[in-house]
Amino acid sequence: MYQQTIPWKPNYDERKIPPYSLPPLMTCLDGTPVRTQQDWREKRRPELLALFRQWLYGDFAPLPDETRCTVVSEKKDARGGSAIRREIRMEFRMKNEKSHSVVMLLYFPVSASETNKVPVFAGLAFGGNQVATVEPDIMHTGFQGRNDDPFFAPGAQARRYPVGDILKRGYGLALASYDDFFPDSPDKWDQSIYRLFYPEEKLKTRLKGHSAIGAWAWGLSRMADALENVPEIDASKMACYGQSRLGKASLWAGANDERFKLVCVNCSGCGGAALNRRLYGETLYSMFVHSGLGRYWFNDPLEAVAETPSLLPVEQHELIALAAPRRIAVHSATLDQWADPKSEFLSAFYAGPAFRLFGKEPLPDSTPPPPDTAVGSDISYYLRTGAHDLLPADWSHYMNMADGVFRKQVK
Repeated sequence: MYQQTIPWKPNYDERKIPPYSLPPLMTCLDGTPVRTQQDWREKRRPELLALFRQWLYGDFAPLPDETRCTVVSEKKDARGGSAIRREIRMEFRMKNEKSHSVVMLLYFPVSASETNKVPVFAGLAFGGNQVATVEPDIMHTGFQGRNDDPFFAPGAQARRYPVGDILKRGYGLALASYDDFFPDSPDKWDQSIYRLFYPEEKLKTRLKGHSAIGAWAWGLSRMADALENVPEIDASKMACYGQSRLGKASLWAGANDERFKLVCVNCSGCGGAALNRRLYGETLYSMFVHSGLGRYWFNDPLEAVAETPSLLPVEQHELIALAAPRRIAVHSATLDQWADPKSEFLSAFYAGPAFRLFGKEPLPDSTPPPPDTAVGSDISYYLRTGAHDLLPADWSHYMNMADGVFRKQVK
């Protein structure tokens, strides 16, 4: 039935979704059921991580031999005196003298101190750090070849980062350019973090066993490393966030790095929170055959099943389940049918048994909520009115979720 979609054409008709079944979340590969938390932690969770590495996201790059973090600028009265702003260079160094550096932009309330540490949200920005703020003295980062595109101009995406609201709620915000970990282009492997670990000749074409999403997720974990050394940040209270393809990356980072106690994902679509098998809006086929993005976003074996995702041994509800027993917030937008909001909801719903195993609350039922109404606590789903974006309404719900994790109450 899926072959009927060739030549490529997106489907937005529920009646044309072929029948599908999901891999059993709580059954191990050898057929044994997951009955205890130990079964999950020691057997099922490692199995799922290995399958997602093999089929979708590739291996996590190793740690560099050394990471040096240097404060390259500090402004103690940023944003009208409400914030301390730092730019921190993370320099990843290898014993063979290879190095790669990324500058992280960090805001936190002026009231924060070594004795009054604050929780923090860590994420990646499309373009350089300068897109997130109208402040003129921000260091320009990211892939400089994008400078002519107004979407990547200084301050162009400031609406996505309501820093004032985040500071008022008592949180810090850390961000870095996704381009600085892997420039979003199929021919930039030699400018990515993978150049630390592989010879140049291997990076002239697609690197087997790795992906851009893997590099972006690796970057989120390296940001967590750096934040652990910021005296005013409570590193036991970190959340990761991401929108669109960076939502795919935040899910993968949250699956691998349990230091992120809250995983926030927005409009991530197929290969993110949405079920690959539903064949609605964005599909694996569209990413590999139509746009070609899948050929570097994902690990290379995924292309072989892009037309027949039913052959995948894993599904995205299992990726969401890898956040258990931590909290996860899955967001969609009413006008973003490409990302298949219903599928993102269903994926969160079907992840429920893993959370229930730890005494956490799954989503209450399989009926999606109306727009602008958040449901769930440990797994939460929110359908925002509007388009494919990251907006203050999303942040308000993320911070409500964070309050429940870090302050033991939900506003």
